Amino acid sequence: MSLNEKKYLKRIIIAVVLVIGVFGASFAFAQQKSQRDNKVNSFQYMKTINSVFDFVEQNYVDEVDARVLYEGALKGMLDALGDPYTLYLDEDYMRDLTDTTVGSFGGVGLSISKPTESTPEKPAYVEVASPIEDSPGAKAGIQAGDYIVAIEDRPTPEMTMNEVLGALRGEVGTSVTITILRGKNMRFDVKLVRARIEVPTAKYGMIKGTSIGYVRLIEFTKETPKRFQDALDLFEKNGYKGMIIDLRDNPGGLIDSVVNVADKFVDKGVIVSTRSRLAAENQVYSAGKDKTTIKNSVPVVVLINKGSASASEILSGFLKDYKLAYLVGERTYGKGSVQQVIPLSETDGIKITMARYYTPSDVNIDKIGIPPDKEVINIQPFTKEQEEAYVKMINSGLIEKAVEANPNMTEAQIKIKAKNIAAEYGIEERLVRRIIRNQVNRTQGAPLYDLDFDLQLKAAMEVLQGGEYKTLVKKTKTLKQLQEEVELKEKKDKKDKK
Repeated sequence: MSLNEKKYLKRIIIAVVLVIGVFGASFAFAQQKSQRDNKVNSFQYMKTINSVFDFVEQNYVDEVDARVLYEGALKGMLDALGDPYTLYLDEDYMRDLTDTTVGSFGGVGLSISKPTESTPEKPAYVEVASPIEDSPGAKAGIQAGDYIVAIEDRPTPEMTMNEVLGALRGEVGTSVTITILRGKNMRFDVKLVRARIEVPTAKYGMIKGTSIGYVRLIEFTKETPKRFQDALDLFEKNGYKGMIIDLRDNPGGLIDSVVNVADKFVDKGVIVSTRSRLAAENQVYSAGKDKTTIKNSVPVVVLINKGSASASEILSGFLKDYKLAYLVGERTYGKGSVQQVIPLSETDGIKITMARYYTPSDVNIDKIGIPPDKEVINIQPFTKEQEEAYVKMINSGLIEKAVEANPNMTEAQIKIKAKNIAAEYGIEERLVRRIIRNQVNRTQGAPLYDLDFDLQLKAAMEVLQGGEYKTLVKKTKTLKQLQEEVELKEKKDKKDKK
C-alpha cells in the first residue's frame, strides 16, 4: 500500500470514528434515511469529501496547510444549515467561550448574533442582542437591536462570526471603533476601549420610598439562583409587598439556572420542556416542593424588551403561562432553541442546535418572542429629522467634552446641560439626560435603576401600586391562547381573501 493510500485510509477511519463517536445517534438516523430510494449513502459523501481533501492538499498550485482545509470544511458544513447559533469553534473562540463560562473575558461587552447569509437587500450585519451590564458597550449607550455595520471601517457582512469576535476582543486598554446603524438611517461611529468583562449575575435592592423589591437578572449563570434567593431574603427582611424582576437585555444562559429560579415560584408543574429530533433526547423540567420560596400572594411584574432572549424568555413564558406575573415592556427577542458545545479536540469544537424549548402551555417562541401584557416603549421611534439631529449630536462629541470638563456632574447639573443640548438639537430632554448620565457613570458604574428615564419601570410600579394587580393578571392570556388567536385570525384573513 502506497503512502498516499495509507493517508487516505487513515482519514477515512478518523472520519468514521468521529461520526460514530460524536454523532452516533444522528448517524443512525442518517443510515435509516439512506435506505430510501434515490438517496446517496452518507458514507459516500464522506468518501468524496476525503477524496477532495487529498486532491486539493496534493495538487493545489501552492502548498496547503491541512488545518486550513479542515477548518474551512467544518465552517462550510455548519454554515450550510443556515442557523446563526450553529457554528465551528476555532481555538480563539473556544478560549473565549471558556473565559466567559468561568466568569470573565476581555472585550467590549456585547452579546451579538450574525446571519450566515448576506444579500444586497439584507446584509449580514452583526446584531446586538444585548449589552452586558457596566461594559464599555453598555456605557457607550449601545442598545439591543443596534447593528454593527463595520469594525475599524471593515464592513461586517464580509466578515465571519469568528472574525468579528476576533476584531472586537483584544488586549485590555486598547480601543476599537465600530460603526453603529440604529433604526433605518442613524449611522455613527463609537470608539470603545476594551476592558476586562466580568460576567454579572444579578443586582437588587428596595426601590426607595416604597415596599417594592427590585431585582435585575443580568444573565443566567450557575450563581444566579443563589443571587436571586439573596434578593428574596433582602426583600423579605424589608417587608416587601411587591417585586419587579427586570429581564431586559438579559441574553440568557444556562437552562439549569433558569429552571432553578423558576422553581422558587411553584411546588409542582412543568417549567419548560425541550424537544429534539431524537425522542430519547427530549427533557421535561418540572418544579418540586423543596425549592419553593416565594409566596403566591406576592404580586410580581416582569420587565422585558427585545434584548430579553433564551433563558430569560423561558422564565417570562413560565410566569406568564401560570399567571404568576404581569409582563411590562416590549416583545422579547425570540430565541427558542437550545445549543450544545461539542469539543472535537483540546483546541476546537462545534456549537450545534440540539433542541427547541416549549413553555408550560406548549408553545415555542423561536423567531416570535413573547409579547408584554402592557406595552411600554422607553424611546419612541425617531422622525427622519430627529435621526439626523441625533447623529449630529453624537458625532459632535459635545456630551463627552462636557463630562470630561466636569466628570462629577450632579443631577442638577446634568438637567441644566441636557436642557441646553436638547434645545440646540431638537431632541427629547429626557433622552439627553440619560445619555449624559451614562457618560458620567462610565467611571462610577451603573445605578440600580433610573426612574428619571425608565418609563417601563415606572409603569411596573404603577401596576403594583394601583390596586388592580390581581384583576390585570387574571385577564392575561397564556402563550398558547395567544398563539391560537393568531392562527384563527390568519385562517379568517385567508378565507376573506378568497
